[in-house]
Amino acid sequence: MTEVIDGKRVAEDVVLKVKALTSELSAKGATKPGLAVVIVGEDPASQVYVASKSRTAKECGFHSLQHTLPADTTEEQLLKIIGDLNADASIHGILVQLPLPGHIDAGKVIQTIAPEKDVDGFHFINVGKLGTGELETAFVPCTPAGSMLLIERVRGKDLSGLNAVVVGRSNIVGKPMANLLLAANCTVTIAHSRTKDLPALARTADILIAAVGRPEMVKGDWVKPGATVIDVGINRIPAPEKGEGKSRLVGDVAYAEAAKAAGSITPVPGGVGPMTIAMLMANTVASAYLAAGLKRPSF
Repeated sequence: MTEVIDGKRVAEDVVLKVKALTSELSAKGATKPGLAVVIVGEDPASQVYVASKSRTAKECGFHSLQHTLPADTTEEQLLKIIGDLNADASIHGILVQLPLPGHIDAGKVIQTIAPEKDVDGFHFINVGKLGTGELETAFVPCTPAGSMLLIERVRGKDLSGLNAVVVGRSNIVGKPMANLLLAANCTVTIAHSRTKDLPALARTADILIAAVGRPEMVKGDWVKPGATVIDVGINRIPAPEKGEGKSRLVGDVAYAEAAKAAGSITPVPGGVGPMTIAMLMANTVASAYLAAGLKRPSF
Protein backbone atom coordinates (compact mmCIF):
# COMPACT_ATOMS: atom_id res chain seq x y z
CA MET A 1 0.00 0.00 0.00
CA THR A 2 1.45 3.35 -1.04
CA GLU A 3 1.89 5.83 1.82
CA VAL A 4 0.56 9.30 1.03
CA ILE A 5 2.87 11.73 2.83
CA ASP A 6 0.70 14.25 4.68
CA GLY A 7 2.64 17.51 4.44
CA LYS A 8 -0.11 19.46 6.16
CA ARG A 9 0.12 17.30 9.28
CA VAL A 10 3.93 17.43 9.39
CA ALA A 11 3.81 21.22 8.91
CA GLU A 12 1.39 21.47 11.84
CA ASP A 13 3.85 19.47 13.96
CA VAL A 14 6.66 21.88 13.02
CA VAL A 15 4.55 24.92 13.90
CA LEU A 16 3.62 23.36 17.26
CA LYS A 17 7.30 22.84 18.02
CA VAL A 18 8.10 26.42 16.97
CA LYS A 19 5.44 27.67 19.41
CA ALA A 20 6.94 25.60 22.22
CA LEU A 21 10.46 26.84 21.42
CA THR A 22 9.23 30.44 21.38
CA SER A 23 7.76 29.95 24.86
CA GLU A 24 11.03 28.39 26.07
CA LEU A 25 12.96 31.35 24.70
CA SER A 26 10.75 33.76 26.65
CA ALA A 27 11.19 31.65 29.79
CA LYS A 28 14.97 32.03 29.43
CA GLY A 29 14.56 35.81 29.34
CA ALA A 30 15.61 36.12 25.70
CA THR A 31 13.99 38.29 23.05
CA LYS A 32 11.12 36.54 21.29
CA PRO A 33 11.72 35.68 17.62
CA GLY A 34 11.14 38.55 15.23
CA LEU A 35 10.27 38.14 11.54
CA ALA A 36 10.17 41.06 9.10
CA VAL A 37 8.50 40.56 5.72
CA VAL A 38 9.04 43.11 2.96
CA ILE A 39 6.85 43.24 -0.14
CA VAL A 40 7.21 45.67 -3.03
CA GLY A 41 4.28 46.18 -5.40
CA GLU A 42 0.85 44.59 -5.60
CA ASP A 43 1.37 41.16 -7.18
CA PRO A 44 -1.77 39.22 -6.08
CA ALA A 45 0.02 35.90 -5.45
CA SER A 46 2.73 37.65 -3.43
CA GLN A 47 0.08 39.41 -1.35
CA VAL A 48 -1.48 36.05 -0.48
CA TYR A 49 1.90 34.48 0.42
CA VAL A 50 2.92 37.43 2.58
CA ALA A 51 -0.39 37.50 4.44
CA SER A 52 -0.06 33.77 5.18
CA LYS A 53 3.54 34.17 6.42
CA SER A 54 2.67 37.11 8.66
CA ARG A 55 -0.38 35.30 10.05
CA THR A 56 1.64 32.15 10.86
CA ALA A 57 4.38 34.26 12.51
CA LYS A 58 1.82 35.85 14.84
CA GLU A 59 0.33 32.41 15.54
CA CYS A 60 3.81 31.24 16.61
CA GLY A 61 4.09 34.12 19.07
CA PHE A 62 6.68 36.02 17.02
CA HIS A 63 7.23 39.74 16.85
CA SER A 64 5.87 40.16 13.31
CA LEU A 65 6.68 43.18 11.17
CA GLN A 66 5.56 43.86 7.60
CA HIS A 67 6.75 46.55 5.19
CA THR A 68 4.33 46.95 2.28
CA LEU A 69 5.96 49.24 -0.26
CA PRO A 70 4.63 50.75 -3.51
CA ALA A 71 5.82 49.37 -6.85
CA ASP A 72 7.78 52.56 -7.56
CA THR A 73 9.95 52.15 -4.45
CA THR A 74 13.56 52.71 -5.47
CA GLU A 75 16.30 50.15 -4.95
CA GLU A 76 18.06 52.62 -2.65
CA GLN A 77 14.95 52.96 -0.47
CA LEU A 78 14.55 49.18 -0.23
CA LEU A 79 18.22 48.68 0.68
CA LYS A 80 17.87 51.33 3.40
CA ILE A 81 14.96 49.41 4.95
CA ILE A 82 16.97 46.17 4.86
CA GLY A 83 19.93 47.93 6.46
CA ASP A 84 17.69 49.15 9.28
CA LEU A 85 16.29 45.63 9.79
CA ASN A 86 19.82 44.19 9.83
CA ALA A 87 20.63 46.55 12.71
CA ASP A 88 17.40 45.85 14.63
CA ALA A 89 18.13 43.38 17.45
CA SER A 90 14.42 42.51 17.75
CA ILE A 91 14.39 41.08 14.20
CA HIS A 92 15.89 37.62 13.63
CA GLY A 93 14.55 36.87 10.17
CA ILE A 94 14.23 39.10 7.10
CA LEU A 95 12.24 37.94 4.11
CA VAL A 96 11.94 39.95 0.90
CA GLN A 97 9.05 38.58 -1.14
CA LEU A 98 9.95 37.79 -4.74
CA PRO A 99 9.46 38.73 -7.51
CA LEU A 100 10.56 42.35 -7.17
CA PRO A 101 9.73 45.05 -9.75
CA GLY A 102 12.06 45.01 -12.77
CA HIS A 103 13.94 48.17 -11.81
CA ILE A 104 15.25 46.54 -8.61
CA ASP A 105 18.19 44.11 -8.67
CA ALA A 106 16.83 41.15 -6.68
CA GLY A 107 20.28 39.55 -6.36
CA LYS A 108 21.75 42.70 -4.84
CA VAL A 109 18.83 42.97 -2.42
CA ILE A 110 19.17 39.36 -1.24
CA GLN A 111 22.91 39.70 -0.69
CA THR A 112 22.30 42.83 1.43
CA ILE A 113 20.37 40.81 4.04
CA ALA A 114 22.60 39.87 6.98
CA PRO A 115 23.41 36.12 6.56
CA GLU A 116 22.38 35.38 10.15
CA LYS A 117 18.92 36.86 9.39
CA ASP A 118 18.59 35.31 5.92
CA VAL A 119 15.86 32.83 6.84
CA ASP A 120 15.13 32.20 3.13
CA GLY A 121 18.64 30.72 2.81
CA PHE A 122 19.54 32.59 -0.39
CA HIS A 123 22.60 34.59 0.77
CA PHE A 124 25.87 33.32 -0.71
CA ILE A 125 27.24 32.64 2.78
CA ASN A 126 24.33 30.32 3.59
CA VAL A 127 24.58 28.73 0.15
CA GLY A 128 28.28 28.11 0.76
CA LYS A 129 27.70 26.69 4.24
CA LEU A 130 25.12 24.26 2.89
CA GLY A 131 27.41 23.27 0.01
CA THR A 132 30.26 22.48 2.41
CA GLY A 133 28.08 20.62 4.92
CA GLU A 134 28.12 23.30 7.64
CA LEU A 135 24.49 22.67 8.56
CA GLU A 136 24.72 23.76 12.21
CA THR A 137 24.79 27.44 11.28
CA ALA A 138 23.47 27.43 7.68
CA PHE A 139 19.98 28.58 6.84
CA VAL A 140 18.58 26.24 4.21
CA PRO A 141 15.92 27.38 1.70
CA CYS A 142 12.54 26.51 3.13
CA THR A 143 11.11 24.30 0.37
CA PRO A 144 14.04 21.83 0.21
CA ALA A 145 14.33 21.92 4.02
CA GLY A 146 10.66 20.96 4.27
CA SER A 147 11.03 18.30 1.59
CA MET A 148 13.95 16.79 3.51
CA LEU A 149 11.86 16.64 6.67
CA LEU A 150 9.14 14.75 4.78
CA ILE A 151 11.73 12.28 3.47
CA GLU A 152 13.08 11.74 7.00
CA ARG A 153 9.57 11.06 8.32
CA VAL A 154 9.34 8.14 5.87
CA ARG A 155 12.95 6.95 5.57
CA GLY A 156 14.56 8.12 8.83
CA LYS A 157 17.50 10.51 9.16
CA ASP A 158 20.14 8.04 7.99
CA LEU A 159 19.75 7.73 4.23
CA SER A 160 23.14 6.06 3.74
CA GLY A 161 23.54 4.26 0.44
CA LEU A 162 20.21 5.29 -1.07
CA ASN A 163 20.15 6.60 -4.63
CA ALA A 164 18.53 10.02 -4.97
CA VAL A 165 17.64 11.72 -8.23
CA VAL A 166 16.70 15.41 -8.19
CA VAL A 167 14.93 16.49 -11.37
CA GLY A 168 15.57 20.24 -11.58
CA ARG A 169 18.68 22.32 -10.91
CA SER A 170 17.33 25.62 -9.61
CA ASN A 171 19.19 27.56 -6.91
CA ILE A 172 16.00 27.67 -4.84
CA VAL A 173 15.14 23.94 -4.80
CA GLY A 174 17.22 21.59 -6.96
CA LYS A 175 20.77 22.43 -5.87
CA PRO A 176 20.06 22.85 -2.12
CA MET A 177 17.98 19.66 -2.19
CA ALA A 178 20.92 17.76 -3.67
CA ASN A 179 23.26 19.14 -0.99
CA LEU A 180 20.89 18.10 1.80
CA LEU A 181 20.68 14.59 0.39
CA LEU A 182 24.47 14.42 0.08
CA ALA A 183 24.79 15.46 3.72
CA ALA A 184 22.51 12.53 4.60
CA ASN A 185 24.87 10.15 2.75
CA CYS A 186 22.76 9.57 -0.35
CA THR A 187 24.30 9.01 -3.75
CA VAL A 188 22.88 11.99 -5.62
CA THR A 189 22.27 12.78 -9.29
CA ILE A 190 20.90 16.14 -10.46
CA ALA A 191 18.94 15.78 -13.69
CA HIS A 192 17.74 18.58 -15.96
CA SER A 193 16.51 19.42 -19.46
CA ARG A 194 19.75 18.24 -21.09
CA THR A 195 19.86 14.90 -19.25
CA LYS A 196 19.89 11.90 -21.61
CA ASP A 197 17.26 9.18 -21.07
CA LEU A 198 15.75 10.87 -18.03
CA PRO A 199 13.09 8.17 -17.45
CA ALA A 200 15.77 5.46 -17.13
CA LEU A 201 17.77 7.61 -14.71
CA ALA A 202 14.68 8.36 -12.63
CA ARG A 203 14.00 4.63 -12.32
CA THR A 204 17.28 4.19 -10.42
CA ALA A 205 16.07 6.47 -7.62
CA ASP A 206 15.14 5.25 -4.17
CA ILE A 207 14.26 8.91 -3.55
CA LEU A 208 12.93 10.89 -6.51
CA ILE A 209 12.50 14.68 -6.24
CA ALA A 210 10.56 16.48 -8.98
CA ALA A 211 11.16 20.25 -9.11
CA VAL A 212 10.96 21.35 -12.74
CA GLY A 213 7.75 23.36 -13.00
CA ARG A 214 6.29 21.20 -15.78
CA PRO A 215 2.82 19.74 -15.12
CA GLU A 216 2.82 15.96 -14.63
CA MET A 217 6.13 15.51 -16.43
CA VAL A 218 7.24 12.56 -14.28
CA LYS A 219 5.21 9.56 -15.39
CA GLY A 220 4.38 6.40 -13.50
CA ASP A 221 6.89 4.29 -15.42
CA TRP A 222 9.68 6.65 -14.30
CA VAL A 223 9.22 5.50 -10.70
CA LYS A 224 11.19 2.62 -9.18
CA PRO A 225 8.86 0.28 -7.26
CA GLY A 226 8.88 1.29 -3.58
CA ALA A 227 10.57 4.66 -4.17
CA THR A 228 9.84 7.77 -2.14
CA VAL A 229 8.53 10.48 -4.50
CA ILE A 230 8.62 14.14 -3.45
CA ASP A 231 6.67 16.41 -5.80
CA VAL A 232 7.75 20.05 -5.36
CA GLY A 233 5.83 21.30 -8.39
CA ILE A 234 2.61 23.26 -8.25
CA ASN A 235 0.97 24.01 -11.59
CA ARG A 236 -2.50 25.18 -12.53
CA ILE A 237 -3.97 23.45 -15.58
CA PRO A 238 -7.37 23.65 -17.31
CA ALA A 239 -10.07 21.38 -15.87
CA PRO A 240 -12.97 21.45 -18.35
CA GLU A 241 -14.54 18.49 -16.53
CA LYS A 242 -15.28 20.93 -13.67
CA GLY A 243 -16.96 23.42 -15.98
CA GLU A 244 -16.05 26.10 -18.47
CA GLY A 245 -13.01 28.15 -17.45
CA LYS A 246 -12.25 25.96 -14.42
CA SER A 247 -8.77 24.79 -13.46
CA ARG A 248 -7.05 22.48 -10.99
CA LEU A 249 -3.67 22.16 -9.30
CA VAL A 250 -1.26 19.41 -10.23
CA GLY A 251 2.38 18.73 -9.44
CA ASP A 252 5.34 17.85 -11.64
CA VAL A 253 4.45 14.16 -11.14
CA ALA A 254 1.54 12.32 -12.77
CA TYR A 255 0.23 11.42 -9.33
CA ALA A 256 -2.30 8.66 -10.12
CA GLU A 257 0.26 6.76 -12.23
CA ALA A 258 3.23 7.29 -9.90
CA ALA A 259 1.29 6.34 -6.77
CA LYS A 260 0.83 2.81 -8.16
CA ALA A 261 4.59 2.21 -8.08
CA ALA A 262 5.82 4.44 -5.27
CA GLY A 263 6.25 3.28 -1.71
CA SER A 264 5.44 6.81 -0.52
CA ILE A 265 4.48 10.00 -2.36
CA THR A 266 3.51 13.59 -1.67
CA PRO A 267 0.19 14.82 -3.08
CA VAL A 268 -0.41 18.23 -4.69
CA PRO A 269 -1.83 20.15 -2.96
CA GLY A 270 -1.15 19.10 0.64
CA GLY A 271 2.38 17.74 0.32
CA VAL A 272 5.44 19.97 0.11
CA GLY A 273 3.47 23.24 -0.06
CA PRO A 274 2.48 23.54 3.62
CA MET A 275 6.07 22.76 4.66
CA THR A 276 7.52 25.92 3.12
CA ILE A 277 5.95 28.40 5.55
CA ALA A 278 6.45 26.00 8.48
CA MET A 279 10.20 25.83 7.77
CA LEU A 280 10.36 29.63 7.48
CA MET A 281 9.10 29.74 11.06
CA ALA A 282 11.61 27.03 12.04
CA ASN A 283 14.48 29.03 10.53
CA THR A 284 13.35 32.20 12.33
CA VAL A 285 13.17 30.57 15.75
CA ALA A 286 16.56 28.94 15.09
CA SER A 287 18.01 32.38 14.30
CA ALA A 288 16.61 33.73 17.57
CA TYR A 289 18.22 30.86 19.52
CA LEU A 290 21.59 31.47 17.85
CA ALA A 291 21.31 35.23 18.52
CA ALA A 292 20.73 34.46 22.20
CA GLY A 293 23.85 32.27 22.31
CA LEU A 294 21.76 29.10 22.69
CA LYS A 295 22.03 25.77 20.90
CA ARG A 296 20.16 25.69 17.62
CA PRO A 297 17.01 23.54 17.90
CA SER A 298 16.51 20.66 15.49
CA PHE A 299 13.32 19.63 13.71
